[in-house]
Amino acid sequence: MESSEQESTIVLVDDEDMVLTSLNSFLTLETDYDVKTFVSVKEALEYIKTGRVDLVVSDYLMPEMDGISFLAKVREIKPEVPRIILTGYADKENAIKAINNVGLFQYIEKPWDNDDLLIILRNGLEKQKLMTRLNEKIKEINNAYKELQDLQNEIVKTFV
Repeated sequence: MESSEQESTIVLVDDEDMVLTSLNSFLTLETDYDVKTFVSVKEALEYIKTGRVDLVVSDYLMPEMDGISFLAKVREIKPEVPRIILTGYADKENAIKAINNVGLFQYIEKPWDNDDLLIILRNGLEKQKLMTRLNEKIKEINNAYKELQDLQNEIVKTFV
């Protein structure tokens, strides 16, 4: 297992306990991810607001709120977190449309293939890590630029 897996938290949301249990058991056996499961969209959103989240996987059809609306709310709370939708074949067309509308990272069809699932999760987490590093570098560059501007202003004050 990669050491970076230990640092990754995945939130799973599905109204079916059996799906959550299956995904959680598989990920617990095959990875070191910290997996948080929720049958309630509202509870998941509360956790996402305050907890650590590196990736979110949501079912498409749920009674409280559909997965697209839920993932749109996740995007508002934590836009940098990759979002994945689980969808049955009948919902595939709507899920694909939502990829652009909601900025989904990926959709996974039910029943999923475990090997494909692992690849998708690892790719999503890698994207999140790279985006975090990019944002950190942008902040560093902006801070260095501000320091240079301040230095230039001091030089101008001293010699003008």
